[in-house]
Amino acid sequence: MNSDSESLQNQLFRWLIAKYAIESENTSVNCKENNGVENIPSAANTPMDLQQPEWTPQTSQLGEIPTVQERFQAVLKRRLQIQIQNHPPLFPWETQIREYPDYVDNPSVALVPSWGWSRGASLTLPIDLPERVFQQLLARCQELVASSLPLGAKLVAAVESLFPNDEQAINDLAGLVLRTPYRSASTIEAMPNLDGDYFDLQSRQQMAVSLLAAKQLFDNLTLPVSATNPVVEREWLTDVGAIKLHVEYVQYGAEAKLCVRADLPTQGNIKVGNASTTAMAQSSSSGNLRVEILCVSPRQPYTLEVKLTEIDQQPLTFLILPTM
Repeated sequence: MNSDSESLQNQLFRWLIAKYAIESENTSVNCKENNGVENIPSAANTPMDLQQPEWTPQTSQLGEIPTVQERFQAVLKRRLQIQIQNHPPLFPWETQIREYPDYVDNPSVALVPSWGWSRGASLTLPIDLPERVFQQLLARCQELVASSLPLGAKLVAAVESLFPNDEQAINDLAGLVLRTPYRSASTIEAMPNLDGDYFDLQSRQQMAVSLLAAKQLFDNLTLPVSATNPVVEREWLTDVGAIKLHVEYVQYGAEAKLCVRADLPTQGNIKVGNASTTAMAQSSSSGNLRVEILCVSPRQPYTLEVKLTEIDQQPLTFLILPTM
């Protein structure tokens, strides 16, 4: 008798728990409030003889995220947001938080510095050379101008980076370019003007134009002086004005010296020298600078570096070549 009573009591408890669990899920829709207390069915009003199937605990379905995990993710996300707001991340070049303007008030101030050595050397070409190609050619010519390589090898070395897989074709065209006296009036008149863009040309045409440009750059960057041709001058346009160079070879008896004058459009410096001697002059404003090198020997080359403070790039390098 006691065992039957206990069994019936256990079934009743299980049925009440199951019913409460089901109704509690629908509380937001179906429950009615009475003085702030939920209206939960009383066990006294439940028929005792109602037979209910035995209740089993609910389990999570496959792929269902538990409520605790969702709550944890929400808390974690909130904390990360607060941390980022209190400690914003920095760019790699920053050491502290900085405010950047949405626009530049002064149009002359550039956020990214431009390439200052503009196409200042007068090049006689059948088509305009793109700025990017000119920059690459000038950089290579400055690296090679003081080299002891013959001019043909310098031309090939300056252009081959633009056409890495056509070395033989570059060599063939370099020989033709070496025999082209571009400074003569007949050559200038006979040189055709190509319509269109440099990048629209065929590969061999691009090579020929690039080789012509490299040859003229080497000529502009080389300053040959001698007793019979003692003075040479160059002018190079930049983004801040023109650089004017005057190099003079002065011979007195068995000795000789170099006199270099530079008219700079802004503050800067010039440096003349080689492995054995160096002379330098600088100024805090635009104007003329002058340096002298004594005891100059023929065929002893010197480099001339021109640096402008307003152009934050490598100096413009020339080669002074004294000859007999």
